[in-house]
Amino acid sequence: MGILSRIFGTKPSSEKAKDEEHAVIVYFDYGLPDLSELRALESKLESEIERLGLGEYDGDEIAIDLSDGMLFMYGPNADDLFNGIKPILQKTAFTRNAKVKLRYGQPEDGVKEIYVQVHS
Repeated sequence: MGILSRIFGTKPSSEKAKDEEHAVIVYFDYGLPDLSELRALESKLESEIERLGLGEYDGDEIAIDLSDGMLFMYGPNADDLFNGIKPILQKTAFTRNAKVKLRYGQPEDGVKEIYVQVHS
C-alpha cells in the first residue's frame, strides 16, 4: 500500500479485514546537500523494523530544497514500532530533535494520536 492510500485511509479490499494498523511518522529538519544520509537512515530503519518484526518502513517525503522531510512507518503497535527505531533516530544527527507522531489506528476522526520527541 502506498503513502497516499495510508494518508487518506483507503485500503484495497483484501487489506480491509487486516488488523488495525498504527503509524509512526517522523518529522525532521534535513538541510544536507544530498540524500545520501537520508538513504542510509532508511536502510537502517527498514532492516531493524524487519528484524524485529514491527511492521514496515513505507518511505519518505522530502522537500525539494532538502530542508525538511517525513518518514512513514506502519505496524500493529505504534509504541513498539517507535521504541524499536528510537535508538537509530537518536544516533542520526538530523533526526535527534525530530518530532514523531504516533497514530493508534487508521487515519480518521477521533483516532488517538500523540506527539513525542526522539531525544526524550
